[in-house]
Amino acid sequence: MKILIRNGRVMDPARGFDQQADIAIDGNKIAAIGSVPEGFVAEREIDASGQWVLPGLVDLAVRLREPGHEHEGMLQSEMAAAVAGGVTSLVCLPDTDPVLDEQGLVEMLKFRAEKQHKSRLFPMGALTVGLKGETLTEMAELTESGCVAFGQADVPLPSITTLSRALAYANTFGYAVWLRPQDKDLGKGVAASGALATRMGLAGVPVAAETIALHTIFELIRGSQTRVHLCRISSAAGVELVRRAKAEGLNVTADVSINSLLLTETDIGYFDSNARVVPVLRQQRDRDALSAALADGTIDALVSDHTPVDEDAKVLPFAEAETGATGVELLLSIAVKWSREHNVPLNRALAVITSAPVMVLGNALGEQQALLGQLNVGGLADLCIVDPAAEWTVEPKALTSQGKSTPFAGYELPARVRCTVVDGEIAYQR
Repeated sequence: MKILIRNGRVMDPARGFDQQADIAIDGNKIAAIGSVPEGFVAEREIDASGQWVLPGLVDLAVRLREPGHEHEGMLQSEMAAAVAGGVTSLVCLPDTDPVLDEQGLVEMLKFRAEKQHKSRLFPMGALTVGLKGETLTEMAELTESGCVAFGQADVPLPSITTLSRALAYANTFGYAVWLRPQDKDLGKGVAASGALATRMGLAGVPVAAETIALHTIFELIRGSQTRVHLCRISSAAGVELVRRAKAEGLNVTADVSINSLLLTETDIGYFDSNARVVPVLRQQRDRDALSAALADGTIDALVSDHTPVDEDAKVLPFAEAETGATGVELLLSIAVKWSREHNVPLNRALAVITSAPVMVLGNALGEQQALLGQLNVGGLADLCIVDPAAEWTVEPKALTSQGKSTPFAGYELPARVRCTVVDGEIAYQR
């Protein structure tokens, strides 16, 4: 199909482009930005006056819940939720059931995702078989089947020896290892350690659970220079360690979740299980440090950490409720809210959900590295059209995702996706 998007404010953070322009799409490629090619006859025109036209969002942490957790989310519903949020590329975590530790499982998931004709799916392979922390997976085979990195999701490795072997093996073949830094013993609580957790009688997770894990990771990669991505940093102390590691020249990147960026421990309220997320919500000083680090580039990307949870699993006492929250549909709006409330340049707020995540993925994307998260003539037609003036209230029941649990229920958010184009096809239209 030939599509012409007229009169939109085209913004591409990757190259600092920001001006009103038309975009002509021919097949799955962008044929022109600005002047429409002579002889170009559009089969469909979209008037984007007063709207933003952005590169498709790239989300580095999305659980699709399939296979194994279909009662919490189906591939169809979660991929639809992704494009409703303007997300055209996503990384899915390996903690499915069965775990993504075999080539056939990864290939089947990719095949089923492609049939949805929604977002591009990039699987993360399990670092160890069954995520049990004992035997390393066949990373070469998993890479051949499409895995872009290897990790343990939220399952900590029980052995530093295993982590050391995994990092050394990955480094030999140039694979990236994604780790959420949390000590397996100190991280067993349900809320951030402090006066609030003590007053509520909740088991605490100290900041040391994150910093001890970070110290260990950095010490292990100092010699090997293994490529490591740190998932969902949650504390001010953790931010400072990442900043030092980057200054030292260690090959690390990091992300933060939308939950940690805007919320604090007080959002638990009266034991609201919707705020039972991982990592735990910390104090305001941590939130402020995370915001500053994302703005200055110490933290590279913002992620939704989308984890649909069945309603019955949340209607439990706080400490017993299942962790997780729906977020992929909120990613853009929260980035814009962060920009406006913290005086962060809009270009940076958009970069952390478009071009910066692509840089985190790096050469694992192959030829697509130069095509995703940006708008270029001849590039892939992955983009979204956003109404920046929209003000909307998060109503869980109105979300496209099968999971309705979110700590942002009732929040007033700015900007909303009006249309999402993936591979030259309209995948979503509000």
